[in-house]
Amino acid sequence: MTSETDNIVLQYLHRFDAKLDRVIDERLDVKVRLTAVEEGLAGVNRRLDRLEIRGERIERRLDLVDQPQ
Repeated sequence: MTSETDNIVLQYLHRFDAKLDRVIDERLDVKVRLTAVEEGLAGVNRRLDRLEIRGERIERRLDLVDQPQ
């Protein structure tokens, strides 16, 4: 009876270990994907900053804003 119980416990431990491995792999995948999203967002922010600077230059050239004194 004891060996049967040990065998069942080992089976559950193996299943648990396999599921834990999958969770770890999925977590690493999510981290990689999140990093890619963050890098993409940083690129979008840089482009928006450049557009803002260009817009301000255009406004100054067209005299659409008051010049600082």
